[in-house]
Amino acid sequence: MLEIRPNCEHCNKALPNDSDEAMICSYECTFCTSCVDTVLHNVCPNCGGGFEKRPTRPVNCLTGNCVEKHPVGTRVVYKPINKNAFKEILKEFTNIEPRKR
Repeated sequence: MLEIRPNCEHCNKALPNDSDEAMICSYECTFCTSCVDTVLHNVCPNCGGGFEKRPTRPVNCLTGNCVEKHPVGTRVVYKPINKNAFKEILKEFTNIEPRKR
């Protein structure tokens, strides 16, 4: 089950459960769309993978699986990227499709 982290790891922007701006990699590193597009260029600085839009945990408990029974995460991960170190990762992966990295 996804943790649904509450913020962008790079700029610390709030990304609540219902945010349309939350992007995650396969390890659930969480960034906002602005950082993914303008800083990271769809390359995760932690794993080198690409990003997908993070799903929203339902608030309706009709199925029994919802925010009320499975709350979203509260652990803030804030570690702005080191732009110099990230240059090497970006250079290696930027021209390779995420599914082929």
